[in-house]
Amino acid sequence: MSGPAPWRVGLTGGIASGKSTVAALFAALGVPIIDLDQVAREVVQPGTPLLAQVLERFGAGVREGSGGLNRRALRELVFADERARRDLEALLHPPIRARAAELSAAAGGPYQIIVEPLISESGSRKRYDRVLLVDCDEALQRTRLMARDGATAAQADAALAAQATRAARRALADDVLENSANPADLDSQVRALHARYLALARSASAAR
Repeated sequence: MSGPAPWRVGLTGGIASGKSTVAALFAALGVPIIDLDQVAREVVQPGTPLLAQVLERFGAGVREGSGGLNRRALRELVFADERARRDLEALLHPPIRARAAELSAAAGGPYQIIVEPLISESGSRKRYDRVLLVDCDEALQRTRLMARDGATAAQADAALAAQATRAARRALADDVLENSANPADLDSQVRALHARYLALARSASAAR
């Protein structure tokens, strides 16, 4: 018989807001991290039926020379085409959710961080006990995205426009972690949140 579901914090934020950096800081404190972007890579590994379905829907332009998925090409395609984005989500979301549930059940811990960039867009708020938003202004997101991915200004703007607004993300969040300052400040914010989440998780466990 399975035990109670783990207490989960959904970690979200716009593209290039610093989610991976924040997740790494929580991981350094011993918190189990389940990153849905990493799960998404796993479920479309070469040879998987899901990769074949994605290639069939989106064509050879999103196939790498090695036979794998060219995620950058696919991202650019879906950012420019809302119908394509919806089709991709319909293909990927069910297997991603199933695999993430397996990882969560096995991970244990007083609480878990689930990194999900699109909590606002996917309507998955109810899956989490609490939502933590990594936030910064859009101009900084744009600069980081261009530096990180080599995106053009137009590509960066399209990526930002395809996601929920900053205001919508902030309205959804229980906690907001500002990631526009220096790394030491970010670390102190994470440590304070970690202490809060441990206390909340203990209270929730005691109430069961």
